[in-house]
Amino acid sequence: MDHLRDWIGRSESAEDVAAPAALTGLAATLDHDTPPWPAGEVPPLGHWLYFLPKALQRDIAEDGHPHKGGFLPPVDLPRRMWAGDTLTFHRPIRSGEAITRRSTIEEVTPKEGRSGRMVFVKVRHEISTAAGVAITEFHDIVYREAAKPGDAPVPGERPTGESVWQRRIQPDPVLLFRYSALTFNGHRIHYDRDYCRDVEGYPGLVFHGPLSATMLMDLFLRENPGARVTGFRFRAKRPLFDIHPLTLCGAPTATGATLWVTDHEGFVAMSAELEAERS
Repeated sequence: MDHLRDWIGRSESAEDVAAPAALTGLAATLDHDTPPWPAGEVPPLGHWLYFLPKALQRDIAEDGHPHKGGFLPPVDLPRRMWAGDTLTFHRPIRSGEAITRRSTIEEVTPKEGRSGRMVFVKVRHEISTAAGVAITEFHDIVYREAAKPGDAPVPGERPTGESVWQRRIQPDPVLLFRYSALTFNGHRIHYDRDYCRDVEGYPGLVFHGPLSATMLMDLFLRENPGARVTGFRFRAKRPLFDIHPLTLCGAPTATGATLWVTDHEGFVAMSAELEAERS
């Protein structure tokens, strides 16, 4: 896979407008009558509702993603997942503002893991307004081999601390569909149960990684109205599915919060660290 490193340094730019309709849809999906972020602003992680993929229907692969190649390297592994992110929020984005995104491939790293071959791709995004850079984001993508009969389950990891905030969520196909629609995400693992089971070997519809992260951010904002988030790091640990409940957990720290998601067995599915300035 050494040829994949040829993609390092490739860049692309995109333009969009922070349309308020997307934010209304996000608030509804998160079950808010009145959202806990400042009125007239894009909430932290809300920029994921913009710069959406625009592949033509004829260019969509079997898994619902665009065919491999183009900006991202053509990794010859069937499973693609959002592994984690590191974000710095420099200044707010106002609803209705023109925004640009400059994306650059920073790293392409093949590895051998317990489940076989993997390739990690790190992408740097800079989201800007007329006032300058608003968000710097390092996005980690992992490509993995298809599931094989007899594969061992992902090892479980217990939380290391006690939660102060908790919110239980029962996923369902409508929630996953609505988030897929908000982000124009055609990946079939989020809505096609037959494909999930028969092709990718999952027991249920896969809960979106960025939706888990968004719900952790939302948990913090529900508990800390008026806080200004300045940084956020998260790492996916274990997949979540619509067939089981999950629990959003968090605890305050001197600089923000520690947050995590647990699955129905009490194992950590995602961990996060948040930095914020309180009003």
